[in-house]
Amino acid sequence: MTDLAPYIKLSEEVRSARRMGNAIVALESTVITHGLPRPKNLALALELEAIVREEGAYPATIGLLDGRVMVGMESDELEKLAKDESAIKLSSRDLGGAIAGSKSGGTTVAGTLRIAAQAGLRVFATGGLGGVHRGSNWDVSADLGELAKQPVIVVCAGAKSILDLPATLEKLETLAVPVIGYRTLDFPAFYSAKSGLKLNGKVEGPLEAVELAKSHWQLGGQGVVIAQPPPKESAVSRKDMEAWTKQALDEAEKEGISGQESTPFLLKRVSELSDGQSLEANLALLKKNAKLAAKIAQGMQPQVKHTGLIPRNA
Repeated sequence: MTDLAPYIKLSEEVRSARRMGNAIVALESTVITHGLPRPKNLALALELEAIVREEGAYPATIGLLDGRVMVGMESDELEKLAKDESAIKLSSRDLGGAIAGSKSGGTTVAGTLRIAAQAGLRVFATGGLGGVHRGSNWDVSADLGELAKQPVIVVCAGAKSILDLPATLEKLETLAVPVIGYRTLDFPAFYSAKSGLKLNGKVEGPLEAVELAKSHWQLGGQGVVIAQPPPKESAVSRKDMEAWTKQALDEAEKEGISGQESTPFLLKRVSELSDGQSLEANLALLKKNAKLAAKIAQGMQPQVKHTGLIPRNA
């Protein structure tokens, strides 16, 4: 276990699980503060934690409350963050300023990765990665850089479909981050099961993912991406997604929306254009990824017998 900075607060549940060497899954919080409308954001946060517990692991939702880095939150703390309309979006670069300014906010993939690694957590479930933005090879999400620095398995549905997916994969290759398909060799496109981009490897089960990651870490590697397609019943066709995405991108350009505001705007607009199809796909893939991440976390603890559901205050 690593020594933690004084501004990092572990929940009692996470503290106990960390001390005992039990399976823990990190969960991000921008999906709560910026990704979903209220009250769906809080309902989803609680449901993701419940899914992780059902698989015998402990959830650790990561975010900031009044300048404190929370690794694991109680129900009232999740509710406070979910209802805070002033909560800010926190990438890894923003953490220091938010702590110093006693701010509250949701951590992106990059922000969550950095905190999870400091807390000694090795498995993280999210929706989709950030990446290289379309039409701008210099506009690259910090998610990719943090993946190259932090020894964490990230379970996701590929990268967000609003991005330049070929460029994103190329950037991950440059950063020596393995992108491994979960029972697929086709890179998932977030809402869609297939992007048409082929991966160099896949795993068929959680234990295989664990062994691959451990070998990668032993050789000095850091982040590992396990890319899982969204559930078939909620996946959106790639053709439809491209049409909605292009329209949303045109509108963003006309309105002068850029930087950290781009992704929330585009995801919201695509949801509107798809009559909620993309939102339902997002909810479904987040749940599926949380379940797989919990199984992978369990696989990293071979000495711990799977006991099923873990009550919230275990």
